[in-house]
Amino acid sequence: MPGGDKSAYTDKQRRKAEHIAEGYEDRGVAEKEAERRAWATVNKDDGGGKRSGSGRGRRTGNPSAHKGGRKGGAASASRSKADRSAAAKKGWETRRRRAGQA
Repeated sequence: MPGGDKSAYTDKQRRKAEHIAEGYEDRGVAEKEAERRAWATVNKDDGGGKRSGSGRGRRTGNPSAHKGGRKGGAASASRSKADRSAAAKKGWETRRRRAGQA
């Protein structure tokens, strides 16, 4: 694990970081960088490791897990209808071509 003592994190937070890191590695990110990003995401979602005290265990809503749709939608909305249509046609042709190779 990257720098810092991880003993203050719960088992669930550790599993979450491991799962996020695996996702980054599947997309080609280097192992150390994937772990760094994973722990940064856990910290953002959960506010860091476990802390004692009343009200500390509240759920955060996992904000990082809800960014994808907004980001993609905004990018798509800024393009013209013709551009979106051309991209869809290109994607369809690529999928059709690759299906024939398999």
